[in-house]
Amino acid sequence: MTDLSLTGGRDVRTVTFPVAVPPDEVDVLIVGAGPVGLSAAIELSGRGLKVAVVDGARSATLARAGAMGHSPRTVEHFRRWGVLQAIRDEWTFPPEWNHGIRLITSLVGHELVPNKRPAFGGWAGQRRNSEEAIRRPQSALQQVFLRHLAREGVSVSGGWRVDALREHAAGVEVDVLQVDSAEPRTISAAYVLGADGGSSTVRRLAGIDRDGEHATEKMLRLIVRHGDISDRVGPAPSGTNIVFNAKASGFLAAVSHNEWRIYAGPYPLDYAPSEAELKDVGQAAFGFDVDLEIVSATTFYHATRIAQTFRRGRVLLAGDAAHVRTPGGNLGEGFGDVANLGWKLAAVLHGYAGEALLDSYDQERRRHNWRIADTALQRSRSGNQRLAEIRRGGIPDDADLGPAAQQRRAEIGAIIGAGAPGGGAGGGITFDERYDASSVIWYEPGQLEDEPAWSPHRYEDDPRPGHRAPDGYVDPYGGTLYDRIGGRLALLVFGEDRAIEKALVAEAASRLVPLTVIHLTDPDARRIYSADNVLVRPDQHVAWAGDRLPVGGSAAILDHILGVSAAAEVTGAAADELVAIGS
Repeated sequence: MTDLSLTGGRDVRTVTFPVAVPPDEVDVLIVGAGPVGLSAAIELSGRGLKVAVVDGARSATLARAGAMGHSPRTVEHFRRWGVLQAIRDEWTFPPEWNHGIRLITSLVGHELVPNKRPAFGGWAGQRRNSEEAIRRPQSALQQVFLRHLAREGVSVSGGWRVDALREHAAGVEVDVLQVDSAEPRTISAAYVLGADGGSSTVRRLAGIDRDGEHATEKMLRLIVRHGDISDRVGPAPSGTNIVFNAKASGFLAAVSHNEWRIYAGPYPLDYAPSEAELKDVGQAAFGFDVDLEIVSATTFYHATRIAQTFRRGRVLLAGDAAHVRTPGGNLGEGFGDVANLGWKLAAVLHGYAGEALLDSYDQERRRHNWRIADTALQRSRSGNQRLAEIRRGGIPDDADLGPAAQQRRAEIGAIIGAGAPGGGAGGGITFDERYDASSVIWYEPGQLEDEPAWSPHRYEDDPRPGHRAPDGYVDPYGGTLYDRIGGRLALLVFGEDRAIEKALVAEAASRLVPLTVIHLTDPDARRIYSADNVLVRPDQHVAWAGDRLPVGGSAAILDHILGVSAAAEVTGAAADELVAIGS
């Protein structure tokens, strides 16, 4: 990789996969070397499993653009995997181009809604919290992941496509073919993880169908390249924008110092716009005459297609192989799949969890993905309606600075703002990753009936079982609770009575279950969590909370949350049969 300009940036237009022969036998074979598949290899190998990644392609290209923005929840996963700083360093355009998401008529046009961004001195006297979002092309993530896996000695093999799956009681036999020579090879794996995209071969071979709505029209995602335009846009233009004008709409986002992603459409499903039409859209997005090269034009749809199950026997699905939907955070949901599934696969393969724990992967992630998909589809439809309304009322030319034009732009800003509840906040989408229909969560009595309805726009810390455990600083020098939890099951202890702690530690040790005990004396932490003892899973979700142990003691808790035996009912009278330790 080389610097592209005096202002810096990495060249990640092409990611080359290693040329290697996959091993004969692994714990988990991952099919697909996209960001989700490679992150799964990091997650699983970090838990002591032997894994390998195969992909039918020899390389990936930036021309497809793919995901660019990664939410604070995704950044929490990057941090735990130990790759966050490397991802920060892998920027492809100067970070000072990030001005927040600006809503504009064109890159050199008018701002329609005021853009709030932190002041340069905004962190003075404060500790920066972990709620950091980051923008990097998915090819940049792949570069980082591949380097990490190479250091760890994890096998990644490009140019091998999956041809057949044969499942038996002890595992799966996977036939793969070398794409150039057609050389056959069989890999034995305990489990296979399909992370091979929306047209997943693994999903097809496993016989898993999809549900959801088909699109009635299509959109195009363009990557355009240009020469030096700094005389028109300045040396540090806004790198992330949403455009509203008569010809262009949607994202105008920098990919590198001279490449941008632009949306074009919608178009009828059978319509193929000409190169001249697409360049015209690009010109409109920039707002001035610029010589554009169209590097790629890939199709996407406002639609939802979700697998009917994320697990069939020893075959599991993650990322686009499991769920494809209207753009906006789908890659982050793929990383969420990996975080949920990784510790469960490791627990089963290391022998301290039951197969029922893997069933909970589908119970938890598919329900969550439907919520996100339904929201994304509704948001896209509402956005199209707002755009049509704006265009019907007219959009002034950027050069028109008269009072009527200024008034109309204010009206457009109001229309956009009215369509973004909570000021455009997506706290529920980002952080409310609640699991409220799981066989391995020990819910509190009456909890599921009392919980507020899930909302894409609202999030408040909720320490009850099934919810993402509230994070915070436990170290005045910057260490967070999540840093302290790491990748293990963790017991948070807030009270002085350590009887429950001793019981759970002894039970976990007898089963060889990795457990970290964390004593939190901060009154704010106790106020947020409310219970004296909180058991947090390795994926940072609360599994159990209480001041007393249930009937069956610590063994019953671990049996339940690890899927060792049939899940006990934890509602109604049975849930109230609690015993105090030592009573």
